[in-house]
Amino acid sequence: MKKILAILALSVSFMFAAMNLNTASKEELMTIKGIGPVKADQIIKYRKSSKIKSADDLQTIKGFGPGIISNIKGGKTVSKAKLNQKKKNSKIEDKRKEKIKKAKESGKSEKEIKAKKKKINEKAKAKKKKVAKKTKAKKEEKKAKKKSKKASKKEETTK
Repeated sequence: MKKILAILALSVSFMFAAMNLNTASKEELMTIKGIGPVKADQIIKYRKSSKIKSADDLQTIKGFGPGIISNIKGGKTVSKAKLNQKKKNSKIEDKRKEKIKKAKESGKSEKEIKAKKKKINEKAKAKKKKVAKKTKAKKEEKKAKKKSKKASKKEETTK
């Protein structure tokens, strides 16, 4: 019985533990509602030059308003599906930036680089849309399963 209580107490403390903004990884920061790969990178960049004493310190970063600050303070996180979407989008964005960097270093003319950049951006946008569509489909599938479970439970109790 004591072991069960100890495990329960530990798991509850981990669920409500505040995230350390000075040491959190990009992925950990992205679990906070309102923080995606770009804002996570901004936090990481900011903390290299300044120590973050509280979530309020982030208001000095462009794009961090009271909404995001309250999400950090309140420990509001995103769903697993949304987090996976953010991670995939982050990878797509990193690849996009790398391809653009290579295009600039290729020695091609400004016009060719601009055309290549446009093509890269369009592909990245299409990939992100595809990821969003899959995430939405998974969410809807999960909702449908929940509804059917509820309906079958209700049916069993009425028999």
